[in-house]
Amino acid sequence: MIDDPTLKSPSSEAGQKGVTPRQVFMISGLGTALEYYDFIVYGLAAGLVFNTVFFPNSSPLVGTLYAFAAFGTGFFARPVGGIVIGHFGDKLGRRKVLIFTLITMGVSTILIGFVPSYGTIGVGAPILLVVLRLVQGFAAGGEWGGASLFGMENASDRRRGLWGSFTSMGISIGAFVGGGVFAIVSWAAGGDLTGSAWRIPFWLGGLLVIVGLFARLSMPEEEVLESGDVATEAIPAATAIRTRPRAVLAGLGVSYGYNTIAYMGFTFFLSYLTGIGFDSTEVLVGQLVYSAILVVSAPLFAMLSDRVGRRPVMVLGAILMSAWLFIYFPTVDGSTITYVAVAFALTGILTGITQGPIPAFLGEQFPLRMRYSGMSISYQVGAALGGGTASFIATALLVAYDDNPIPVAVYGAFAMLVLLVSTLALPETAGLSTAQINQVESDQPAVRV
Repeated sequence: MIDDPTLKSPSSEAGQKGVTPRQVFMISGLGTALEYYDFIVYGLAAGLVFNTVFFPNSSPLVGTLYAFAAFGTGFFARPVGGIVIGHFGDKLGRRKVLIFTLITMGVSTILIGFVPSYGTIGVGAPILLVVLRLVQGFAAGGEWGGASLFGMENASDRRRGLWGSFTSMGISIGAFVGGGVFAIVSWAAGGDLTGSAWRIPFWLGGLLVIVGLFARLSMPEEEVLESGDVATEAIPAATAIRTRPRAVLAGLGVSYGYNTIAYMGFTFFLSYLTGIGFDSTEVLVGQLVYSAILVVSAPLFAMLSDRVGRRPVMVLGAILMSAWLFIYFPTVDGSTITYVAVAFALTGILTGITQGPIPAFLGEQFPLRMRYSGMSISYQVGAALGGGTASFIATALLVAYDDNPIPVAVYGAFAMLVLLVSTLALPETAGLSTAQINQVESDQPAVRV
């Protein structure tokens, strides 16, 4: 790491522009929590109920396979959202696009709650579901990069990992709230979500976005300096790909590995547990434990990465998670809900090791003028290839190998290998000052956001 005299004291409570951690969390973390609540409840519904509501003519496991395929379509809209919204985020600033993503996610989520079932309108039901899922994915594709950058760009140089992780905390909080709402609804419905009960979390999620909107409207307008102005980049995404191909490709690999494991935990593990005899309420309790642990573990390991570097923490997470996957399935098979909760808790700790440092690690690979676009391309393409296919591939492996989960563990370990190799391909950035990161090829002065 590089020692830089401009680094601020780690005890500083304010960031580079006097912004406080509370302000950053309200804008970055809470806004993301409410937006990803909407994104996550779809994944929960896909794992628990959409197989019978929208794909009733198939066996339960094949219906789940179709539901996860529809779930994955949202991920393949995320790179488009990352490119388009990232472009305008680099050209116009973070505030405007983050307000747009929040509103778009809220409207599409409310509408999903009104989609008729297959029994009502036939094949039009899954088609409408997929269209609205694509809109969700487009919005989520632009949300993650902007919210992460608001945190790290306003942090002092020795707090970029921690402040960037507020977005990771937000995703976990959104998953926790979404899982909690589903658990309450499932309990109230006697474990049967196939009627209208599954719609309630979607309706509630759309309304909760209004809370996040108030936080985003209080977000300060960015100051853009004329020297090295980010708006001088005609197409920031093209510049990122041309000038930093390794950062884009390796960042894609990091994102692929992390999102594969994260969405196995958020969605596939739920359907797997219901398949071996647990009811939806018990499974959702386990998912709540997983999300609650992630809220704590992500910032802790992000803070560790501020001290020891991003790469050692990421490599540690990849190795430990690879080993744990071969222990997880024997732990939950034929066990009680207590063992399931413990297994989810350990999964949350290990997932947080990689989740926490990722926003700062990927954002630090690009200078300001192309950061939103470059970071969003690498992360969202990786999320599409990893998170968008994880539950589908894991379920397909169960079908192909007669419910044997070991091939699923091998698949997850492969994703962790990709993350490890990609991490080692990127330079260590934790010790660089903001000015050093923003330095561009033409040695123009750094710019401020």
